[in-house]
Amino acid sequence: MNLITKSLALWIRTTALLAITLLLSSEATHAVTYPFPAQNDSVVGAIQSVSARYEDTLLDIAVKYDVGQDEIVLANPHVDRWLPGDGTPVVIPSSFVLPETPYEGLVLNLPEMRLYYYPKARKGEAQEVQTFPVSIGRREWYTPEGITKVVTKVKNPAWYPPDSIRKEHEERGEPLPAVVPAGPDNPLGDHALLLDIPGYLIHGTNKTFGIGLQVSHGCIRMSPKDVELLFSQVAAGTVVRLVNQPVKVGWKGDTLYMEVHPQLDSMQEKVADANLSQTANEAIAKAQKAKESQTGRRINLDTTAIEAAIRSSNGLPIAIGELYPEPPELILPAEAGGIHARTLP
Repeated sequence: MNLITKSLALWIRTTALLAITLLLSSEATHAVTYPFPAQNDSVVGAIQSVSARYEDTLLDIAVKYDVGQDEIVLANPHVDRWLPGDGTPVVIPSSFVLPETPYEGLVLNLPEMRLYYYPKARKGEAQEVQTFPVSIGRREWYTPEGITKVVTKVKNPAWYPPDSIRKEHEERGEPLPAVVPAGPDNPLGDHALLLDIPGYLIHGTNKTFGIGLQVSHGCIRMSPKDVELLFSQVAAGTVVRLVNQPVKVGWKGDTLYMEVHPQLDSMQEKVADANLSQTANEAIAKAQKAKESQTGRRINLDTTAIEAAIRSSNGLPIAIGELYPEPPELILPAEAGGIHARTLP
């Protein structure tokens, strides 16, 4: 049995209970918080499944379970976006390989369109990670990469659209005023965190169904409930890392997972599709070398699973390798001194 088959069997067994649990809750899930993974692991959460109701669209389900539009569509390639159908199983992408960065502050992985927050653990408490779907800049207004910080926080912000955006709206016949005051018509929503990059913010929105798409003018949009929670926790000075990692590889116990996302329009020139396999191979080799160094055990990679993960680029962590079992101990005969030995792999 290869790792794809084993992963599917495990998913079927575990998601039945998860689906029941999710259906018992009538309120939307926001700001998913996960316990920090065990040492040397970097996979959190578990894939879940729910049954669509007659009136649901995939986008309704995405909003309810706090996942992005692209995320839920990619995770359900054979489900109609607008008419899933009553009783249709819908995969909720709720397991993640953490981006390869220091586990501190805020981390936005651009191809994933997902923000990670690592709050400082209080004394005696375990570390946690929170994760949120976001919208980012479209091709001509891309969200930059780099390391920055939160400069200040503003509640009920006014919006001062720059000349470039006012010109764009003017050309569409939708002129903007010089200042858009706080209120329901303000695209910044009720909370904004200003970054140390002129003109870029993490903010709410008055268009919640745009979460998880490349639709902004470069800013990072969050759902109103998510940004309100983040606003209450993040202090000025918090580091913010904006990274481009379409391929993430990480361990959960003895199993190696790979999570692949489609490359963004604005990133195509930086990481061409032809190089996605190379990017994956480099990430796998790095994770493999580190694990073998830590454990002294070799890794059995499933090339079929690796190819499937790259081909689908569906944003779901897929099992692609396992550590070989540790060699059993042998006890040599008494005449040999009763020395413990291990068999060769």
